Amino acid sequence: MRLLLDPSTGVPLTEQIVLGVKAWISSREALPGARLPSIRQMAAEHGISRFPVIEAYDRLVSQGLVDSRQGSGFYVADSTLAGRSGRGWSDPSLAEDLSLHIIDQFHHPSGTLKLAGGFVPEEWRDVEGLTQAIRHITRHDIDSVIHYATPLGHPELRKQVLTRVRQVGIQAELSQILITTGASQALDLVARHLLKPGDTVFVEDPGYYNLFGLLRMQGVQLVGVPHTPNGPDPEACEHLLRDHKPKLFFTNSVLQNPTGSTLAPPVAFRLLELARKHNFRFVEDDIFSDFQLNFTDRLATLDQLEHVIYVGGFSKTVSAALRVGYIVADKALVKDLIDVKVLTSVAGSHFAEAVTATMLERGNYRKYVERLRVRTREVTADVVKLLGQYNWDVFCEPAGGNFLWARPRGIEDSRELVALAENHGVALAPGHFFRPGGETTAWVRINSAYASDPRARAFLEDAGSR
Repeated sequence: MRLLLDPSTGVPLTEQIVLGVKAWISSREALPGARLPSIRQMAAEHGISRFPVIEAYDRLVSQGLVDSRQGSGFYVADSTLAGRSGRGWSDPSLAEDLSLHIIDQFHHPSGTLKLAGGFVPEEWRDVEGLTQAIRHITRHDIDSVIHYATPLGHPELRKQVLTRVRQVGIQAELSQILITTGASQALDLVARHLLKPGDTVFVEDPGYYNLFGLLRMQGVQLVGVPHTPNGPDPEACEHLLRDHKPKLFFTNSVLQNPTGSTLAPPVAFRLLELARKHNFRFVEDDIFSDFQLNFTDRLATLDQLEHVIYVGGFSKTVSAALRVGYIVADKALVKDLIDVKVLTSVAGSHFAEAVTATMLERGNYRKYVERLRVRTREVTADVVKLLGQYNWDVFCEPAGGNFLWARPRGIEDSRELVALAENHGVALAPGHFFRPGGETTAWVRINSAYASDPRARAFLEDAGSR
């Protein structure tokens, strides 16, 4: 086990040890039953006191990652690597690695900088507008605090969503809109209803790793379509269609996660031609729509929902805690998805939907989003320049949003970056998580909103100098 400890980073040694051991376990170099260095050995090797080692090992045992054997020492717990059969995973260990990473996002030490996180900083959000909307609902709409929402979702919120999708050129009707518990539930409902074990779906490579896990839970085969700065590669897609018959193609067309790219119109037209010819549908995830300064045509705009299921949400702007998303699709499919929603969750949160509707009805939200669009674009442009100065390559310069897909020129495997980042008190997700087959890559996702932090700059400079 290679463990780098640096007392000068300001991150407590206990936390550095915990993060380092976790990274070792997640790297798949550790087998079940592998022995950790003894407390005395660990302390001696790094020239530190035994106390932070004792505390770190206690934490790892309490988290179920390490077993303590009386009189023998500490060992990698069987449970950390058990159950990695994960249906459909080309690399069976990747399923649990992803699950551990998603959980770890909420359990990093308080001092850790989440440079790869998906969240907008709290100080960038309209917290005052949100709290005003909450007060309004609790005073004037007590039913929303107590009762279920309707299966289709809050009527006023659905009207607001209808207005929004028409602004991007989707000519939908109110009966085509279904409110969900975040965009994640929207994707889950579509997968549950339209896919069965053994089906094939196309996904973006790189793409949204949580979606990959969700789809594999359905027992489907994932085929990655290479992603370019203009969207999924249509030539590669056409080539893959010679050997595969996908039911669905999941794509994040605007400010894509993790690359920040936006679908170009010629690429969109070509992809829709392929969908019509080969009889598959797109699931277009437009969760970052509100971060785009100038609207561009979506697949759903060009196709008008004939071969596209459109998904969106408000967690990225209003509040991640409220968990409000939506689906826009043809009427027959929406009707079927209502049944799936009722059977799996009964209904959404009436309170969350009412608060979101109130936020959208007020002009403050529009002004807040306009400020957010400008701010994210300016910050991201600055970070692109910074990365260039530190010898990093950037996949593309996004037209908004916070995500950058980048790599330092001297490192080939992003797992090395994860370990290096931990030494600076920075949390990263290894780039192979964003690839449907878990292939090794040097690229990592960076959230530009956090890149100006001194810890981030120190890490970026360190990685680029190797």
